[in-house]
Amino acid sequence: MSRKNQVYLLIGLAVILCFAAYYWYTSMGPMAGPTGVLAADTKFEPLDVQEPSLRIDELDKLRKLEYTGSHRNIFVAEPPPPPKPTAQQAAAAAHPFVGPIYQPPPPLNIPAEFFGYASQKSGGKRVAFFTSGDDVLVVAEGDKFLNKYRLVHIGNESADVEEVSSGRHASLPLVQPPDQGAGNQ
Repeated sequence: MSRKNQVYLLIGLAVILCFAAYYWYTSMGPMAGPTGVLAADTKFEPLDVQEPSLRIDELDKLRKLEYTGSHRNIFVAEPPPPPKPTAQQAAAAAHPFVGPIYQPPPPLNIPAEFFGYASQKSGGKRVAFFTSGDDVLVVAEGDKFLNKYRLVHIGNESADVEEVSSGRHASLPLVQPPDQGAGNQ
C-alpha cells in the first residue's frame, strides 16, 4: 500500500472515530425531557357514585352460562375433529340410500328391413337395399337414410346401422324375401 493511501485510510478512520465518540457522548449524557408534573385535564371531576355495591345476582347468572362451542385449541393449525354423529345420522349411515339402478337404453328399432346388397363396378363401393313399408331404399356405406340413420358397414349376413342423434348401433340381419313361385303351384 502506498504512503498516500495509508494517509487517506488514517483520515477516514479518524473521522469514523469522531462520529462514534459524538454518538456515545450524546446517548450517555443526561436525559433531556420535560421536568415536573403534567396534568392532562385540570378540570377532572370523579364520578359521583352513590352506592358502589357489587351485583351478585348478575354474576350468578353469568356463572350458570356454559360455553357450548367446539372447545378447539386455537394454537393448533389442524382443523377441528368432525362432530360426533347423532343417532339419526348413524342409522342413516348404517342403511345407505341405494339409488335407481342404471338400465341401458332399449335396443335400437329401425323401421326398415335389409334384403340385399351389391358392389359397384367402379371403386368397388357396396350399396345396400332396404325396404321401409312399400318404399325401396338404395343406400351406400356412410350415407344417411330415413333422415336419422347412417349405414356404417355392409356385411355378407347383416348391415350395421347407427342412429345419428344418439350414436347407438344396431345390426340388421339379411332377410330373404318369401319365395313367390312356391305358393302358385
